[in-house]
Formats: sequence, C-alpha cells, structure tokens
Amino acid sequence: MKKITIYTGPMCNYCEAAKRLLTRNNAPYEEIDVAKVDGAKDEMIQKANGKRTIPQIFFDDQHIGGYDEVRALEKENKLQELLK
Repeated sequence: MKKITIYTGPMCNYCEAAKRLLTRNNAPYEEIDVAKVDGAKDEMIQKANGKRTIPQIFFDDQHIGGYDEVRALEKENKLQELLK
C-alpha cells in the first residue's frame, strides 16, 4: 500500500471528512498539521504546485488533491486501485 500523507489544519471540516474517508477505506495515513509544524505549509504549497487550501493529500509523492478529489475517486470505485 502506498504511503499516504495528508496536510491538515485546525477546525477544518474537509480535513476531518478526508481522514474519515481514508479510515473507512483502511488507508493508514500520516497527518501533518500545517498550523503546528514549522515550514509544513510552505512544504505543502510547493508539493501541491501552489495550492494553498487544506487538506492536500498525497499517495507516495503523487498529489491527489483535496477532499473533493479523493471522494470522487471513492465514488468512482478507483480509490482502492490507486492505493495499491
């Protein structure tokens, strides 16, 4: 299974929804809170090609996007295949 990294922030409903989605798909993830980790927001923006919104989700080094993109993959039954 791929290493999943999710950049999150405080009081972010989309971040919570993304974490629930990953959990229900048995996809363990590493969470990086951009408000608590020095330099994490800049790192996220660079890795996400300038995107500043949270969450930003990565499978290995592949940028997937935010909650909406991951939810769309789940609805299309493509998420499990992408996680392999």
